[in-house]
Parts: sequence; C-alpha cells; structure tokens
Amino acid sequence: MTRLIVVSLFIGAACPNGSKAFVAPAAPTLRSTKAARNFHLHETNPIQGQISAATTALLTFSLFSAPLIINAPPSFAAISDGASLAANAKLTTGGASTLQSGRTISITRGVNLDNSDFSKQNLKGVAFQQSIVRDTDFRGANLVGASFFDATLDGSNFEDADMTLCNVEMAQFNRANLRNAIVREMYVSGSTLFEGVKDIEGSDWSETQLRKDQQKYLCNHPTAKGTNPVTGVDTRESLMCLD
Repeated sequence: MTRLIVVSLFIGAACPNGSKAFVAPAAPTLRSTKAARNFHLHETNPIQGQISAATTALLTFSLFSAPLIINAPPSFAAISDGASLAANAKLTTGGASTLQSGRTISITRGVNLDNSDFSKQNLKGVAFQQSIVRDTDFRGANLVGASFFDATLDGSNFEDADMTLCNVEMAQFNRANLRNAIVREMYVSGSTLFEGVKDIEGSDWSETQLRKDQQKYLCNHPTAKGTNPVTGVDTRESLMCLD
C-alpha cells in the first residue's frame, strides 16, 4: 500500500491538475540559417510528457524500495538448535517413544551420556539411539522397549535391568555387564557386537533371535551360567546352547 502511494505522489507531481506535461530536453536541432548554430528545446506533446513522467516516477520508486528488500530481517524459521546442545540433550523426565504416552519427552538421540546414572529409573521406551553411553549405570532400570540402536554401550552396567523388547541393532556391548538382566525378545542385528561383554551370568535371552556366531560366542562365554532371579529361566537354556 505504501509503495502505491509513493508512485501516485510522483505521478501527481509530474502532471498536476491535468496540465501540460513537464518539458523534457530533446535532441538538439540545427537551424538551417547561416547564423551561428544555436540549439533550442522544443516542447513535447502531452502524451509523451506523461509517459516520461511516469517512467521517472517508477525509477525513483525503485531506488526507495531497494534498501527495504536488501535490509529485510532473516527468517526465524531458519534458526534451529536441535539436540546438539547439552541442555537439550540430557534425559530428565522421559524419552522419545510411543510407549511414553502422556509423559514429557526429552530426546537423547545422538548425544554423549557417558558416566550417567540411570539406576532403578523407569526408562520404558526411551531412545538412546546413536548415542555414546559408556560406563553408564542402568542397574535395576526399566528399559522395556528402549532403543539403543547404533549406540556405544562400552562398560555400561545393566545388572538386574529389564531390557525386554529393546532395540540393540548395531549396538556394541564391549565390557558391558548383563548379569541377571532380562534380555528377552530383543531386536538384534548381525552388526550387534557382544564381543568383549563382561558378564552374562543369570541373564534371560528367551525369544531373542541371535545369529549363529553370536549365539556361539555367548554360549562359550565363561559366565554363561546361572538362573535369572526374576523369570527363573536358565541362562544357557535361554541361549539354546548345545551342552
């Protein structure tokens, strides 16, 4: 609306009250007399004058409007912090999961949670996927349906934790403690690394589909023995070890 007013003002100034248009300088003409060659201005007709005035007004308007476009503020929609900041990443009251209906969610995807203490906490359905979770205490925690997809779990303690239906595809458990853990119906891929696991005594692996080499490694582990104190299932039986 402002721009239209500016254009109207310039055109109005060029043609006040429908009067004769502003006389624009035209190309000089040479008199045919033998007198000294003098140049003169000749008057244009009204239609040509109006066109010239309108063109001048538009050019002037473009000069005024250009700075408004150049100095336009950046869009706030382009600003995003995501979960890259520690303050946005730490898990406080829940996790990213459809199992957490009605609860406040704090996403932990792709962050460093080394040396954290989640012992005896209800972490049902929390997403730790693609996170660094080394030397972290999960003892006695409810991890049913939690996701550790592509997570680094080296040295973490899952003793007495319930990891039923956990997604551990591409996760690595080097030095991890799974003593007395319930690891039933876990989602395991061929890239899940159990090599170097510290302790699996008393763990229950029922209905967890392991690759043959993973099963063989766990069955040959020196701590592959005992009975889970909660489910009462024998560890070697749950692994379907051939004794």
